Amino acid sequence: MRLAPGSDVPARRLTPVNGPALTVPDPGRLVHLQFRRFAGCPICNLHLRSFTGRHAEIEAAGIREVVVFHSSAEELREHVPGLPFAVIGDPEKRLYAEFGVESARRALLDPRAWWTIARSVAAGTREVARGRARTPKSRPDGGRLGLPADFLIGPGGRLVAAKYGEHAADHWSVDDLLALAAQAPAPSGRR
Repeated sequence: MRLAPGSDVPARRLTPVNGPALTVPDPGRLVHLQFRRFAGCPICNLHLRSFTGRHAEIEAAGIREVVVFHSSAEELREHVPGLPFAVIGDPEKRLYAEFGVESARRALLDPRAWWTIARSVAAGTREVARGRARTPKSRPDGGRLGLPADFLIGPGGRLVAAKYGEHAADHWSVDDLLALAAQAPAPSGRR
């Protein structure tokens, strides 16, 4: 079941693989909860580099980044050093099911994803060759056919915006996120 803007997101405590436990929604700021694919996914790595590079700008807009992968915490730990935001492992895909995030063959078969796949594999290969990244497992937890999804959650738990990806490279950019956050109701104490 897909969530629509205006839906209530129940409070939950999540334990990142790279930091202390956190609560979603965050009572003091917006949360960008993004569902990615598997640990080491080249498309996800390329995407997350853009968020890492603009993390200060995202935080200045009052947004907390939380990224979910359908990989185990153990597998993710090899891939998250240097990420400035919380990364959650969900190998059983419980959060994916709660938020209606799916897997489908079109994740990789949709021609709109092919250019991004080629770019991300090339970039990932360079990073692995330089020793800056690790290769993903040949059979990642949850498979390779996951679809991305993005959710912007207000401090009170109201879903401000949602995007369910149609293919593996269909997700919000940093500019998309900042534009949506600028239109969101201000958390108390902000603006």
